Amino acid sequence: MSQIFEPNRAFAKEARIKNMCEYKELRLQADEDYEGYWGKLAQEKLDWFEPFNTVLDESNAPFYKWFSGGKLNVTHQCIGRHLKTRKNKAAIIWEGEDGSRRIIPYLLLYYRVNRFANLLKNKFGIKKGDRVVLYMPMIPEAAFAMLACAKIGAIHSVVFGGFSAEALKDRIIDAEAKLVITADGAYRRGTPYLLKPMVDKALEEGAEEICKQVLVVKRNFEHIDMVEGRDFVYNDLINLESQHCEPEVMDAEDPLFLLYTSGSTGKPKGVQHNSAGYILWAQYTMEHVFDVKENDTFWCTADVGWITGHTYLVYGPLAMGATTVMYEGVPQHPNIGRWWNMIEELRINQFYTAPTAIRLLHKLGPDEPSKYDLSSLKVLGTVGEPINPDAWMWYYNEIGGGRCPIVDTWWQTETGGHMITPLPGATPIKPGSATFPLPGIMAEIMDEEGNPTPVGEKGFLCITKPWPSMIRNIWGDPARFEKSYFGDCKKDGKPVYFTGDGAMYDEDGYIIITGRTDDVINVSGHRMGTAEIEAAIGDHPNIAEMAVVGRPDPIKGEGVFAYVVVKNEEDKTSLLKSLNTIIIKEIGPIAKIDDILVVPGLPKTRSGKIMRRILRSIAKGEAITQDTSTLEDPSVVEEIESLYKTLA
Repeated sequence: MSQIFEPNRAFAKEARIKNMCEYKELRLQADEDYEGYWGKLAQEKLDWFEPFNTVLDESNAPFYKWFSGGKLNVTHQCIGRHLKTRKNKAAIIWEGEDGSRRIIPYLLLYYRVNRFANLLKNKFGIKKGDRVVLYMPMIPEAAFAMLACAKIGAIHSVVFGGFSAEALKDRIIDAEAKLVITADGAYRRGTPYLLKPMVDKALEEGAEEICKQVLVVKRNFEHIDMVEGRDFVYNDLINLESQHCEPEVMDAEDPLFLLYTSGSTGKPKGVQHNSAGYILWAQYTMEHVFDVKENDTFWCTADVGWITGHTYLVYGPLAMGATTVMYEGVPQHPNIGRWWNMIEELRINQFYTAPTAIRLLHKLGPDEPSKYDLSSLKVLGTVGEPINPDAWMWYYNEIGGGRCPIVDTWWQTETGGHMITPLPGATPIKPGSATFPLPGIMAEIMDEEGNPTPVGEKGFLCITKPWPSMIRNIWGDPARFEKSYFGDCKKDGKPVYFTGDGAMYDEDGYIIITGRTDDVINVSGHRMGTAEIEAAIGDHPNIAEMAVVGRPDPIKGEGVFAYVVVKNEEDKTSLLKSLNTIIIKEIGPIAKIDDILVVPGLPKTRSGKIMRRILRSIAKGEAITQDTSTLEDPSVVEEIESLYKTLA
């Protein structure tokens, strides 16, 4: 049995959910009256322009609809409704890597977003339902742009600024975006870098047929090429617009944003999230998982290009009326104490980051936190991947002083918000376990036949009932949506949402996430589809065959490892370098291969399917338990195992 950490009693007294009895009572309410539970939350938490008449419409499953008939606007939920009581309160505190700082109160945020919304409408003709791609650094204008789109009913699609021009092009084309919003560049590790040239390249290589307008925010004021009639400077235009803009009245099920994620096929998936259910769950989880109060300052270190940045940097904190902190750079610049110094200076109350960052800071500066006053912290969080016990204990003792609960949150781009997580005032915590589902989330671990798995046995993690913040569709591809998420697991003969993750129960009923069961690698908490990486390196002239898998990494959690069959003998170092050159061009640096193994062949079935499960086991140093007798050439497994041992 793992060590159990009981909730801090002083904290629990003030928490929204104070003990496991209250948690179990909420779960019971949801079990007994599922629609009533969600309907009550929606009535209490959301500021409706018109009330909904139906909580959940299951008539076209799995294309579920929530809160039908209801009218609202997400930006009004995040800004407008707070102006009567919080107009002078800091909404966003932004810190640049160079030490510059901007504090944006709610009233100023309201005006900035309104001007941006009017600019989109008046200058670029953006209207409800149009798609706008954001390719932005971590600057306040990224949040302004997201909220401005939501204000006028445009659908934003944020593309992580580390993705390549090729990846950006694919997303512009798939979303059929009418406008790209970007910046000249930003700062990273003390050095300015450029973003705008990537947009130029994406458009030149095929996206210009779709998107004919670019809006550029000047951040570091370096020279960039501007195409007359296509490119416009935000800084020159924004103050010409009115600071008043009425919110678009949106249906509860109108799309709010698209966010592209890698899947088990080469083409990225445009995950579609809709308005009411998403913002409800963003606010609700801020309240209960982080126990955010009115005067709290909340810091999520995620980039806005990922779902964590959407839900817990922008939409969730602002819907709560809290103060959200946004940081431009890396955690170790100019020194390893940068983040701890920010927590001390800004008096951060809740801190949410990835295990990769925790492991890095632990490794580079284990004693650094003791130099700073971190007493303002009340709740710590982790996201994106399982956290190992050593990193957990350091985070708990050195950052939280042994008094702050750690909420180890499990969720996905597709879920919109937290699903399985401790509650800081209630849940006895086990390091390495996401603990229990939130009230109203029906998570179950099943075998291939849909039966519950026994204690200690790995199974498939499924969500057996729809929930408000769930993915609504894959943009433009409903058949892929059904196949990707509702094609693998069934309960009582009906398809249920399959997460793609494996999990198991321990002897106390705690849920332990065991990792992906499909061909997706979790690199630093970011999911990369193996097929997308394989498609890129397949362009290399010396690669005959390849298979990419995840391999354990002490910092990133998982790294990218490739088995390659070459046409001609080649030096491994130069081959790896040339493969990564292609990957950086096609996808971006985040997908770089850490190591390769040149092999004589790959384990295939007689039908030609590569058995990646075997290759994953070899890369993890696990014994091969799969039946290899059905392989076309079983001996190749022994050869690969032998070659892999030479890497150690």
